[in-house]
Amino acid sequence: MYTNIDIFKIETNHVVPAQGKVLISEPFLCDHVFGRSVILLVDHTHDGTMGLVMNKPLPVCLNDILEGFHCKENIPIYKGGPISMDTLFYLHTLDGIKGALPIDKNFYLNGDFEAIKAYIMQGYPIKGKIRFFLGYSGWEHKQLCQEIHENTWLVSKENIASLMDEEASDELWKKALCKLGGKYEIWSRFPQIPIFN
Repeated sequence: MYTNIDIFKIETNHVVPAQGKVLISEPFLCDHVFGRSVILLVDHTHDGTMGLVMNKPLPVCLNDILEGFHCKENIPIYKGGPISMDTLFYLHTLDGIKGALPIDKNFYLNGDFEAIKAYIMQGYPIKGKIRFFLGYSGWEHKQLCQEIHENTWLVSKENIASLMDEEASDELWKKALCKLGGKYEIWSRFPQIPIFN
């Protein structure tokens, strides 16, 4: 049973970051990029960490940014992070795409973009299969571990498929916390700026 003090004490859940795991921001992080964010770690080595913010849709679609690309479906673009915002990244479930980086079972990063475009233009499903991002999130060696130690992030073993299916910004963050249970579920109901409660 949690006391009131325990509930409001923000502390790490002691899960170690790794490729394929997820960062969930603490509820009071006031940052337009990382506040209430859910970040999939696509690379985590001694050299540093790379992640993609899964729940920050941009007000543009794929047709808007690719010259000569005309798809009937409005395919959303997400803000993967503040680094290299002029670069397109894509997370997908398409096995056999040349040059794709395996992230987790049945999930890959990037690869032959012509093959990705061909898949889309042939009318195959997009939702839950491919997600596009502009930019990425990056941490230098030990930087992420320091931020976790400072209780900025929780680390989760979230199912990537569930992240790919969810579109709403705050809802994905809330659901990720609720899956951790206990006091983390209570965090999901905190106002981002407590004074406005």
